[in-house]
Amino acid sequence: MPKPEPRPVTPDELPAVALAVLDRHRYPMLATLDGNQPRVRPVTATWHDGFTVYFASLKRFHKTGEMTAAPQVELCYLDEDDDQVRITGIAEPVTDSATQEEAFHRDALLRQYLGSPGNPEFTLWRVRPTRVRFMREWALEYHEVPLSA
Repeated sequence: MPKPEPRPVTPDELPAVALAVLDRHRYPMLATLDGNQPRVRPVTATWHDGFTVYFASLKRFHKTGEMTAAPQVELCYLDEDDDQVRITGIAEPVTDSATQEEAFHRDALLRQYLGSPGNPEFTLWRVRPTRVRFMREWALEYHEVPLSA
């Protein structure tokens, strides 16, 4: 069976193509550090603003402690075409009430399970990107996506 040919992507269209992967896939894998041991798990991305990603967690979850101790993380999005976007960045808790309210406005799961941003278990996280890479299925090479996109 011949290897499929990946659809080419130009530098000009790269940011839009990468953002489209984020739009189509709401459940990226989050990589954190637990001491010197990497940990990976899916998270529900509540929304993204460009390549800055917001997601919720509970205070008692391991990922919350891991990101607090070592905020260097990576998110990996994989869409139905197996196109991949990797966002390397810094996770930071979001404590301002307007942004927390926005999370509940956007995410029915948060409203259903936690009720309100005042739930003492609720934490909102923002990953600010330091590097974004895109790979088309079968291309086997990453393209650097400009952070200014």
